[in-house]
Amino acid sequence: MNAANDARQAVAPATEAPILQLTDIWQRFGGLVANAEVTFDVPRGQILGLIGPNGAGKSTLFGIIAGARAPVQGRVVFEGRDVTRLDAPARCALGIARTYQVPRSFDSMSVLDNVMVGSFTRHARAAAAREAALEVLEFTGIIGRAAAPAGDLTPPEKRRLEVARALATEPRLLLLDEVMTGLTPSEARKGVELIRRIRDRGITVIMVEHVMEIVMPLVDRAIVLNLGRVLSQGAPRDVVRDPAVVAAYLGDRHRAA
Repeated sequence: MNAANDARQAVAPATEAPILQLTDIWQRFGGLVANAEVTFDVPRGQILGLIGPNGAGKSTLFGIIAGARAPVQGRVVFEGRDVTRLDAPARCALGIARTYQVPRSFDSMSVLDNVMVGSFTRHARAAAAREAALEVLEFTGIIGRAAAPAGDLTPPEKRRLEVARALATEPRLLLLDEVMTGLTPSEARKGVELIRRIRDRGITVIMVEHVMEIVMPLVDRAIVLNLGRVLSQGAPRDVVRDPAVVAAYLGDRHRAA
């Protein structure tokens, strides 16, 4: 284990406290309230689904967790440490990684080089970074495209590349932003399998997704945001039966079903 990993191990508390704790998170953009009074914990080793209608504040909350922006009020605690004012690179160094709703690849670089950008977070030497990147490409199922320019990938492959680059930073907490969007049923099944294997590696996952047929069987727990606030949270089967969730998000067709 390298020095960076040793440092991350030192941050983790000895108890099984939640890996992430959000307390009274508020975010505003001018007069618009994007998040309000958002409070929840994320247990270690779970897959958490963050769902809700468009404009519910999910992407804003992802940005707050990842360090893209600080909340105007509230606390973000990761591994027992208050990281509210730490920026994204500092949080990545501690073990938080994310993907983006619109993939952000370096299209003129090879797939392997894209993933090495992530692995350089943990490995200073190019040879070690390359070895780690190749392992991640094998794990995510796109090793056969390692030499291809990222710009040549299909949309599903680009989403896999996003996940691979995030995994190359060796996170403890992985934020997945709509990685299933636009996938065929067979591609989605492979995506579900990959997310489960990521969790089996001991990585906690928070995922934003709109495809309910995929999310609900996959996640251990679901949190529904509406108008920036937590509308409901709990086991998936309970959340989808919550009358407030049906009314605000799922609609009458779901109620009839």
